Amino acid sequence: MSGKIMAINAGSSSLKFQLFSMLNGQTGLREERVLCQGLIERIGMDDAVFNLLAGDVKWRETLPIADCRQGAEHLLRALIEHNIIDSLDEISGVGHRVAHGGEAFADSVLITPEVLDKIEQLGVLAPLHNPVNALGIRVFQHALPDASAVAVFDTAFHQTLSQTAYLYPLPWRYYQELGIRRYGFHGTSHKYVSAVCAERMGRPLAELRIISCHLGNGSSLCAIGNGRSVNTSMGFTPQAGIMMGTRSGDIDPSILPFIQQTEGKSAAEINHLINNQSGLLGVSGISHDYRDVEQAASGGDTRAQVALELFAERIRAVIGSYIVQLGGIDALIFTGGIGENARNARQQICRDLAFLGIELDEDKNLKNQFFIQKDKGPVQIAIVNTNEELMIARDVMRVAQPLPVQPALAIQ
Repeated sequence: MSGKIMAINAGSSSLKFQLFSMLNGQTGLREERVLCQGLIERIGMDDAVFNLLAGDVKWRETLPIADCRQGAEHLLRALIEHNIIDSLDEISGVGHRVAHGGEAFADSVLITPEVLDKIEQLGVLAPLHNPVNALGIRVFQHALPDASAVAVFDTAFHQTLSQTAYLYPLPWRYYQELGIRRYGFHGTSHKYVSAVCAERMGRPLAELRIISCHLGNGSSLCAIGNGRSVNTSMGFTPQAGIMMGTRSGDIDPSILPFIQQTEGKSAAEINHLINNQSGLLGVSGISHDYRDVEQAASGGDTRAQVALELFAERIRAVIGSYIVQLGGIDALIFTGGIGENARNARQQICRDLAFLGIELDEDKNLKNQFFIQKDKGPVQIAIVNTNEELMIARDVMRVAQPLPVQPALAIQ
């Protein structure tokens, strides 16, 4: 394997990518260097946008891209035209982010025809994501037939949950026949940031009790014990758990038929309501973007203030329950767009938690330092920039061709 690995995240109208050099050509040792990254947006439109960044050089163009296949072909041509690689043969592996692995996949896996068929079958659990992920796999297999293809599942990390953590108290047949259970998502991110945090702490991950808060437009928490997912806030779908940008998170389920009957809404309209019109957007009436809501709150908007308080309180409640489940806590991690950048969000979430050993240092928090707990605080509080694409590339190397030399985890 040459060590040039592409990480792909295919969406319905977008294609996000990164190309890594995972090995030093002279030494053969792991280097994990980003060669380029980018995004194709508005696929299917005449004014699709192609963005490419290599080092400090950026390219941007608007052009018609009819479908994912054309997008992939344009991307691969651009890699050669901009001298990022000399030949497509240099790309020896492609890792694909796949939303749902169900109970079939507890780890990343080399893609075979049987694996691809199963990914498509699991589209019943993720109809907006898995079919698109499968299409991306087929497109890149056609364009790069000699490259190893690996599927990296958002749900895989959470396959270590116990039955009491993943089962819903519904009639058993709904789990047995329909697969209704907690699956959880953001697994690649939770796995990555917990490993980075443990390394920075200088302690084995297997000895730690960690709560990871991946906070963004989509948000989830994960309780990690001995390096394994013990519980996570998202459930059968990414709608479950804490309040998010446009998702309500957990609510009394009887609210839904009440609204449906009172307002005459269809099931599809109810689903749209709780997934696309709720959360920060629904409460504030301003935006799904935390930054916009925060700006309005600072200007005195009371609904925006309530939205931010509700967001923090829902997260605090889950943190408390996970501490009980883990039997304590050694580290609290903030990651994702909000977790990494919103100082006020971290401050609100950690407020009055000193009795649990969670004490934020205001100065460190304002400076966005890696560790932001007070000196000698018993619980480490960390800001870890997530890097799901790097985790995907690592899994390609691990699954497609395990390396004889495995240096320590690189800090990003």
